[in-house]
Amino acid sequence: MIFLSTWFLLLFAPCFLGLYWLPWGHGVRKWLLLGGNLVFHAHFAGPAGVAPIALLGGLTFALALSRRPGWCRTGIAINVAALVFYKYVRFFCEELLGSLHSSWGETVLKTTQTWFPGDPPLAISFFTFEFIHYLVEVGRGAQPIRSPLDFALFATFWPALVAGPVKRYGQFLPALELGTRQVGACDVAAGLARFAIGIVKKAVIADNLAAWVQFMDQRLEAYPLWERWLVFLGIGWRIFMDFSGYSDLAIGLARMLGVTLPENFCRPYLAWSLDEFWRRWHVSLTGWIRDYVYIPLGGSRLGLGRRIVNGWIAFALCGLWHGAAWNFVLWGLYHGAGLGLTSALRCLLDRVGWRRKAHAIWWRPLGWATTMFFVGVGWLLFFYPLPQAWRMLCLLFVNGEAV
Repeated sequence: MIFLSTWFLLLFAPCFLGLYWLPWGHGVRKWLLLGGNLVFHAHFAGPAGVAPIALLGGLTFALALSRRPGWCRTGIAINVAALVFYKYVRFFCEELLGSLHSSWGETVLKTTQTWFPGDPPLAISFFTFEFIHYLVEVGRGAQPIRSPLDFALFATFWPALVAGPVKRYGQFLPALELGTRQVGACDVAAGLARFAIGIVKKAVIADNLAAWVQFMDQRLEAYPLWERWLVFLGIGWRIFMDFSGYSDLAIGLARMLGVTLPENFCRPYLAWSLDEFWRRWHVSLTGWIRDYVYIPLGGSRLGLGRRIVNGWIAFALCGLWHGAAWNFVLWGLYHGAGLGLTSALRCLLDRVGWRRKAHAIWWRPLGWATTMFFVGVGWLLFFYPLPQAWRMLCLLFVNGEAV
């Protein structure tokens, strides 16, 4: 946990924030922020992690300045290739090539590791998504960032670098300009409060829930049904507190710098339908998937069948984005299928004229209950291999051993 590490809390944050809050001019504060970004990234990523963001960022900045759609598409392809290579090459070699012939996967993996040894660069999923967004918008006619300093701050802004929110440069740059000109006491107080909320969510609630769930799920058969359902609910609350707590930490730290980042979670467990849940959950990521994957595939404009296929593709990529493992892919396909079923059911209710009546009488409470159960089953797929997820699901409905 980077934001709760000793180096960050006792050294970097006090020194950097104390220096940043001094009454500097606008330009000096920007350079201080860039220096802080570089120190933060170099400490947690090392030289091997700094090089990819520097190279991809410089290439993205240069190609976008041309404003030519062809060059922007080239930059998008390079960023996608870098993300796939760094994050998924081992998965592809071991799971896909290895399934065809064991030596093929080993050969390709050894070759790639000689080129680029080590782990994937820090936050590559986030900064490549931001670079792709930037190139897409410039390719569509938006104005590029002319200042190398502003682009570097957009690319390496340390509060949002590790776990988002996924920034959009049209929103971020005005907020950055405002924050570097003046940081008020209200900004610092609001940021500290938000940071404290994030600590409670992540370190107090999420981490303790994770330990409790890990203890319980290995011996779930020994507990009565009501305790099994508590574990089921605890898994969902653990991931919400973990993800939203990290977002609170990032948003709070940015606010202490005078920069307002977009909200990432909007009470998702109050959603009464699956599509509403995804409008409330990890908003910056799902918005990115919608705008740069789902809609370019055709969105919902080409009929119900194509809408379901597009949703499946988009959410399979969303699942794979979370990690290079089959359970993440299955989780994405599961939610894509759920959204397709939701769309089909809505169309059916509209045709028979039941939707308005159902909406008024029982649609919302029933919709909330089924949505939360569907999401909870998805968290089992997210956390566990399929056999263990199936075992835990069965144990919610039967006493004793699962079938």
